[in-house]
Amino acid sequence: MLDKNIDLNGKRVLVTGAAGFIGSNLCKELLKEFKDIHIYGIDNMNDYYDPKIKEQRLKEVLELSATKGDEEKYAEDDAPFVFERGSIADRNAIDDIFKEFKPEVVVNLAAQAGVRYSIENPDAYIEANLIGFYNILEACRHSYDAVKTDANADYKGVAHLVYASSSSVYGSNKKIPYSVEDKVDNPVSLYAATKKSNELLAHAYSKLYGIPSTGLRFFTVYGPAGRPDMAYFGFTNKLVKGDKIKIFNYGNCKRDFTFVDDIVKGVVNVMQVAPAENENGVKYKVYNIGNNDPVNLLDFVDILQQELISAGVLPEDYDFEAHKELVPMQPGDVEVTYADVTALQEDFGFKPATPLRDGLRAFAKWYKEVYC
Repeated sequence: MLDKNIDLNGKRVLVTGAAGFIGSNLCKELLKEFKDIHIYGIDNMNDYYDPKIKEQRLKEVLELSATKGDEEKYAEDDAPFVFERGSIADRNAIDDIFKEFKPEVVVNLAAQAGVRYSIENPDAYIEANLIGFYNILEACRHSYDAVKTDANADYKGVAHLVYASSSSVYGSNKKIPYSVEDKVDNPVSLYAATKKSNELLAHAYSKLYGIPSTGLRFFTVYGPAGRPDMAYFGFTNKLVKGDKIKIFNYGNCKRDFTFVDDIVKGVVNVMQVAPAENENGVKYKVYNIGNNDPVNLLDFVDILQQELISAGVLPEDYDFEAHKELVPMQPGDVEVTYADVTALQEDFGFKPATPLRDGLRAFAKWYKEVYC
């Protein structure tokens, strides 16, 4: 296992995509676990999916921050969590945040998500995933300017950049499980191409400017208050309305579903270990974070329906067979995602472990409380 070299207690942490599914859960976990931490969250709150979900997530983070601020006696002008509505594609906004807040750890989770959406809307992905990430890298690069001219400067710059990549970078790879050592030069969607570009850019900036950076390839994240465009959430919405759900590739797909709490635990572990220089003199790492247990889509739907009935979202006599439609594979999709998490286990002693049924049960209970 690697030794922790960053103590998050008292640190200033910038979280982009702070109202997003992973970002909001990360902010809550950091507020709960670390004393005197200061988090600056930014999110553009766009309408790719219902902004009300983002607003509710943000509300929960702000409420937790207010409680923590009272308990730990933060100064009124120095709250545990501060939020700005803005885009990482806005260079001036990002530069201003770095100038005023001086983050010591940066977690970039802001991105335009969605594989299929990228096929019809490439502009959104170039803006958020490429230009936005470039702005973050440039701000990290210039965070060292002060200490270069004054070794005694208070702000030493960014100690660690952690950023979201994706399992989609594995594209049409046939070898499973997917290992971080595998070649990833066959993206099958624009979204995947932007995420691989993030990894390449981060590597170059680490090599040229010494930014310690870690990329995390997330595998099919799910859980309460997730993204409505994800299968489990979208299926539930359709089933509640009585609509048919489309199961792609005639059900012959497997996904490495990973519960959001496990993803967050992985991110927090990684944040505390800035990578040392590798054999090429680069402070750079990439890890998979996945459940290491792919599930067939038909089995997934079966478990989902059981938990929706158990939670009272759907009636016990719901006719699922009449509401399922098996259809061909969609452009940009892959048949299997399967994470090899050996490196994650070896370096951090951690791997995701939440069973799919437990995770879907938590989602079903949340859905019942919010929508039924």
